[in-house]
Amino acid sequence: QVQLVESGGGLVQAGGSLRLSCVASGRAFSGTAMGWFRQAPGKEREFVAGISQNAISTNYGDSVKGRFTISRDNAKNTVWLQMNSLNPEDTAVYYCARSLYNTPWRTTPREWGYWGQGTQVTVSS
Repeated sequence: QVQLVESGGGLVQAGGSLRLSCVASGRAFSGTAMGWFRQAPGKEREFVAGISQNAISTNYGDSVKGRFTISRDNAKNTVWLQMNSLNPEDTAVYYCARSLYNTPWRTTPREWGYWGQGTQVTVSS
């Protein structure tokens, strides 16, 4: 059993930054890749970023490359998403997830599991 709890969302003006956190409990956190997805109202869940179990490899969705950074600390069972240069199109509920295939390179939601409850990010123009 794996529990993921996200935090750090909120309301920010365009151009601003936020840092999301995801704390994992239960099954070994360090043993698999972790990632972030987001879902805006009326849209499908979208891959944002993934990080390998040893933090050597990272992968980003095209819409966030160069603006967002994913990182992790296995000793703290935590993965972060640093979001810079936010724009209104980044408004969504952001979810942390655990890879079912231990790779940050699979980007469809069905290839990830143990979803957290999500944290709302709202970017005003």
